[in-house]
Amino acid sequence: MTLSTDLPDVDRALTQQTASRIPPGVARALSAVEESAESSKLWCGAAAVMAWRGGWRGRRAAAAGMVAMMVAQLASNGLCKQLADRPRPPAEWIPHDEVADRPDSSSFPSGHTAAAVAFTAAVAPTWPAVGALCAVPTALLAVERVQSGAHYPSDVAAGAAIGLAGAWLTRRAPALFLRGWP
Repeated sequence: MTLSTDLPDVDRALTQQTASRIPPGVARALSAVEESAESSKLWCGAAAVMAWRGGWRGRRAAAAGMVAMMVAQLASNGLCKQLADRPRPPAEWIPHDEVADRPDSSSFPSGHTAAAVAFTAAVAPTWPAVGALCAVPTALLAVERVQSGAHYPSDVAAGAAIGLAGAWLTRRAPALFLRGWP
């Protein structure tokens, strides 16, 4: 078998297992993290606190995180979702009612994950301790996107890759642009 034929089977199995094996209390906590991250509220709040309380390093980390998040959201939601048009996991795979709350947009890639990973990966080099703190809700959010039936694991993995690319581009763009400057 090839990766192209195995991936749908792996996606299906992991989606069904994640949706059915996470205890209800944990699922509620995951939903609370997702709700706080909706419309990037969590990351904007984190950036505001970093800028307010973190001095020069906090402002720099917050700015990097916000720019990386915007780059990742543009790539994932503005470009990739428009090109992929992948349906969400079938509702019958998800044994709970969270499946009713998912969006109608393309499943591929996970924009929530792209934004969270971008923010976290851009903050971490400037302020490692805060980056480590941000990694906790980022990981929980990634699990929630599969557990709720909003995404396949491959959607989340692609969102994470887009987020990492957005953080990399944000950190490297000034040097890339200035390299060719007269």
